[in-house]
Amino acid sequence: MADTSKQSQSIDRRKKKYRSDGTPIWGKRYIEGPGVWVSCVKGKESQTIAEIYELFESVASELWPIGEPKPGESAVEDSESELSIEAQVAKEVSAMKRPRPEPRFVNCQTNTPCVVFISCKPPVDPVELIYKHIINVEKTGITRTRYTHRLVPVSDSCVANLPEIQTLCNSIFSSYFSHHPDKTFKYKIELRMRNHTTIPRPTIINHIASCVPDSHTVALADPELFILVEVFKSICGISIVENYYKLQKFNVMEIANSRNSLESQDERRIIARD
Repeated sequence: MADTSKQSQSIDRRKKKYRSDGTPIWGKRYIEGPGVWVSCVKGKESQTIAEIYELFESVASELWPIGEPKPGESAVEDSESELSIEAQVAKEVSAMKRPRPEPRFVNCQTNTPCVVFISCKPPVDPVELIYKHIINVEKTGITRTRYTHRLVPVSDSCVANLPEIQTLCNSIFSSYFSHHPDKTFKYKIELRMRNHTTIPRPTIINHIASCVPDSHTVALADPELFILVEVFKSICGISIVENYYKLQKFNVMEIANSRNSLESQDERRIIARD
């Protein structure tokens, strides 16, 4: 009887699991998207995580503010002064017992030097989050970070095998292109692979390109869209962005240096004229 039970458990473990649409789920992953891949100074990964938490919370609070007072709450706060001390204490205790909201950003272990992954929880959109910060750096020349180099958002992640990648592409592409139904784009696939040798680079690129609707064309020289693909070990993350080259491949240090260099040149020109 015990042998039969063990055999049944072994068979169950070997069974593939499937989603509601019939596509298979291949294995378990520890790094989950949506999120942001962060490259940083070697040996400063923990400091990078700390500064990224602070940065992302600040930017996200502008895009997706939380704790905004609801209609009528201000009137309730005004009436609190009329409550007895016992009632005010009871109210504070009740507030302390409320469940804390889930953190919007969670660090996922990569166990790799110079590489950090920060998972983003709804309603945070990693692409919008990074765009907001990158544009701020471009305007001000201030990175607000010390150890962070490049920020690469991914709209979602999956296990790095071809069936899962196809499912992920179909989801991300249909969502993006449905907002531009009458427009055709020139695009380029930007693939970065780290610690992955299972699937050859050309195979991944061709497979992702086959998932793009036929109305859009590949343009290596002057693309309008960039399909960012990050393959790290057994995980693949994908997003669609614009102006990737113009924005220094989202390298905040290079953007800030470029901005500050232009300002220095302008200052030297003014001095020379005087």
